[in-house]
Amino acid sequence: MNIHEYQAKQVLKGFGAPVASGVAITAASEAEAAAKQLPGPLYVVKSQIHAGGRGKGKFKELGADAKGGVRLARTIEEVVANAQDMLGNTLVTAQTGDAGKQVNRLYIEDGADIDKELYLSLLVDRSVGRVAFVVSTEGGMDIEAVAHDTPEKIVTVAIDPATGVTPADAEQIADAYGLTGIGREDGLKLFPILYKAFVEKDMALLEVNPLIVMTDGRLRVLDAKVSFDGNALFRHDDMKALRDISEEDAKEIEASKYDLAYVALDGDIGCMVNGAGLAMATMDIIKLYGKEPANFLDVGGGANKEKVTAAFKIITADPNVKGILVNIFGGIMRCDVIAEGVVAAVRDVGLQVPLVVRLEGTNVELGKKILNESGLAITAADDLDDAAQKIVAAVK
Repeated sequence: MNIHEYQAKQVLKGFGAPVASGVAITAASEAEAAAKQLPGPLYVVKSQIHAGGRGKGKFKELGADAKGGVRLARTIEEVVANAQDMLGNTLVTAQTGDAGKQVNRLYIEDGADIDKELYLSLLVDRSVGRVAFVVSTEGGMDIEAVAHDTPEKIVTVAIDPATGVTPADAEQIADAYGLTGIGREDGLKLFPILYKAFVEKDMALLEVNPLIVMTDGRLRVLDAKVSFDGNALFRHDDMKALRDISEEDAKEIEASKYDLAYVALDGDIGCMVNGAGLAMATMDIIKLYGKEPANFLDVGGGANKEKVTAAFKIITADPNVKGILVNIFGGIMRCDVIAEGVVAAVRDVGLQVPLVVRLEGTNVELGKKILNESGLAITAADDLDDAAQKIVAAVK
């Protein structure tokens, strides 16, 4: 689960991290009062969407010459004008795709005098099985570009879960940044704070880009991106309350109600598969034969008829879907249950596009019998290769 920047900063502030004062608004009429709560004279007006690259993004409605989704303002009048310009319009960034995201919230924040921009993130380093700091002196940039062009400028510090951030760990991170004086003192306090927040709130990612050194030498969290491990949200009602479903795909929200692993994609062949690995292989082979998957959908090993029916309805709700491939290997999952669910869903929602079904495993013959005797226009496939070729041909 992702949250907005302003929410992430409030979470980090609760642990003692240094963040600027700011006010979140949802209407341009709130901009003036929000700005008056801040000291000024420099303000930053930030679009709040679940995507990076906001500063370099462009608003669809404002033309190619429009400013991006993060803007400086030197007067309250400029704050108001920017709010009127940004709210309700669609911001397109490198991470949103061409569709962009509508800006429904802004964060008006006190400006900062910046001396240096640094990069910091916390994530689970699976190569060592520990939470690790990933730090670089190249803040304010895409970390992927830094990793590609100058990997030597990225330092990874894995943290022993038994000790947390030790003084030696904090010193190593401070050395990687080249921090001195009061900035170093701030860093030695900040790094354990960020680790504590990451662990206690079961975060999957905590990214501060940039972490700034101000002209007075102090550190400040200038931007913050936080996502949470969805499997741990049951023990964090306070974090669940921060969820903004307007930022999520409606189909993904519906899928979550049935405990379905669903991710919307940009293709036109809908996929329903059991098992994440098999789902990935199914998407790969669709691409191999020249088309693109419309989604990732894993119904899981213990799906029942209701879950399969829900999955099918979610796929068919996507107007981009021109064909559907159901690929089931029945181990724990029984092929007859899948077949019953598919038949029920097709009869319920109607079938307007080609449907290819490949079944293998437990009760496969019974499953095929159910499909064959349904009287529906369902194409059977012998194996995954055959299924992929058939659905791609049907869509083309």
